[in-house]
Amino acid sequence: MVRIALYVLLFGSLLGGAAGFGQESSSNSGAQPAGVVPEAPNAADAEGPSAEVQAAEAAIAGSDWKTAEARLDPWLAAHPGDARALFDAGYVADAQNRLDDAAGLYRRAVAANPKSLEAHLSLGLLLARQGKTEEARPELTAATTLEPGEAGPALKARAWRALAKLDRPEPGTSGDTTAASNDLLEALKLSPETSADTLLAASLAEQAGQYDTAEAAYRRILEKDTKSEAANTGLAHVLIRKKQYPEAETVLRTALGKLPDDPALTAQLATVLAAQDKAEALPLLQKLHASHPDDVAITRMLAEVMTEAGDAAGSDQLYMKLLAASPVDPELLLAHGENLVRQGRFAEAVAVFDKVTQIDPTSGDGWSGVAFAASRTNQPSVTLHALTARSKYLPENASTYFLWATSYDALREKAQAVAYYHHFLDSAAGKFPNQEWQARQRLQLLEKK
Repeated sequence: MVRIALYVLLFGSLLGGAAGFGQESSSNSGAQPAGVVPEAPNAADAEGPSAEVQAAEAAIAGSDWKTAEARLDPWLAAHPGDARALFDAGYVADAQNRLDDAAGLYRRAVAANPKSLEAHLSLGLLLARQGKTEEARPELTAATTLEPGEAGPALKARAWRALAKLDRPEPGTSGDTTAASNDLLEALKLSPETSADTLLAASLAEQAGQYDTAEAAYRRILEKDTKSEAANTGLAHVLIRKKQYPEAETVLRTALGKLPDDPALTAQLATVLAAQDKAEALPLLQKLHASHPDDVAITRMLAEVMTEAGDAAGSDQLYMKLLAASPVDPELLLAHGENLVRQGRFAEAVAVFDKVTQIDPTSGDGWSGVAFAASRTNQPSVTLHALTARSKYLPENASTYFLWATSYDALREKAQAVAYYHHFLDSAAGKFPNQEWQARQRLQLLEKK
């Protein structure tokens, strides 16, 4: 179903990267970076950091970045190879959202002490948040091979979890659900399962087509937290995939009662209502579109539902807006052409469908559109050419048999017309009474001796 395919795009566009590495820093509210917190000063450690670095770390503990910088900058000027001070300075830059500076300092810390799990992990997390996944992966992988020391196994588990997020499929990327699942299992060997782990496991199961497993995981989360947006949207997504629309509707209405106007949940409810041909889908999508007028997925979905509601002209206005931004998108062109046909604008529709076939010569739907629209503009030769091209990609049906017959009839090619009228009657089986009456009338005339 086209609508479900559009929903997948819509779901991704509304959630964006909410479940990705943005979460690593979202809890910081700008106050703390996503990396590893520097160790607290330990005066009893004879081999510990200098007094300047200890003072800097005390300031870091109080989120006093300026004081920390004032302590670290002169120290590093005199001791540029101090791995701990470099790591602390990277953390301070990270906390102030000076990401390029932070990455540079973390890299220097790694170079000064290649066995520092903390430095590799913080650099990997930072690069992942910046979308530099190919640079992040070796840092995170290195972190999983190093000993965490006093930081404990939870730190290495965090590296495995970060790798799982890198490996999972995302919109626009293929990913590797098996690798991501294995990464997560390694993390769970080192630390207890969290709700975030369960969400990730559910998402991976869903992406692997294991819908029952995913559903069970989402329900486990909701038993503990009924307001979890991620679990509610995830469960609804699975139910939509399983085409259990009434059950999905119940889940979504309950969730929206607790999270009113949530865009992802609203989009899902609109999808479910449209799949059940419920009239409520249209006003819901119109409201969603009003809140997100530039969202391509919402606009496409609204346009489709408007078409099905009988508003071809209104739907076409939305498709024309989308085509202005993507003029060679064959799916948009097909939808536009179909709306033109519904409005009786057949000559324009021929041109649009022809453009589809120029973009994609293997588009059976494009050739079908040319054939039908050309037949309505009395172009039997064009119709036959389109039907011939279509037959390479799609099977014949009663409608195409009728177009073959009437086109040959218009060109006075009697034998071919008779043959296709019979094909049509054999396949129509009473489903097209008007055309069947016409075919029988023509056969009476054409088969007279």
